[in-house]
Amino acid sequence: MEGQQQIRETLFEILGEQGCGIACEDDVDIFHDEQGWKLMLCGFMEPWNLGITVDEARAALRKLGSMQFGLS
Repeated sequence: MEGQQQIRETLFEILGEQGCGIACEDDVDIFHDEQGWKLMLCGFMEPWNLGITVDEARAALRKLGSMQFGLS
């Protein structure tokens, strides 16, 4: 799925080499359901709602990363 790959690339761009996502790379689950794109990282109990479109999901990740909310 192309959208899933774009979101994954954005996530690892934000996390960099030192982020949790690199250590947990196999445990990152990005999926789309009836509510939109969601991200499930290891260590979190619930998936994060990222938005309806790929662009919204990527923007949400950038916003969360800028606040360092669990992403760095």
